[in-house]
Amino acid sequence: MYSLEYSVQAARFLKKCDKDLCERITHKIQNLKETTVPSDAKFMGRHHSDKVFRIRIGDYRALYKIKENEKIVLIAKIDKRPRAY
Repeated sequence: MYSLEYSVQAARFLKKCDKDLCERITHKIQNLKETTVPSDAKFMGRHHSDKVFRIRIGDYRALYKIKENEKIVLIAKIDKRPRAY
């Protein structure tokens, strides 16, 4: 089982968004602890030795890195689709 970490940008986004949206996003992100690459995740490439994926949450996208050595899923960015990339 992996642990979750949030970047400063992702934590700030969750803090500013409304309660319903925050619950929906965190529920989807919590599932990444069990299944790091769900069937709807898209491989975006590599950053150093970490694999980078994105998941879709309605109109929002969450970009995350999987750090295999430390067993960590790092949520790098959460934003609306046009601004996420």
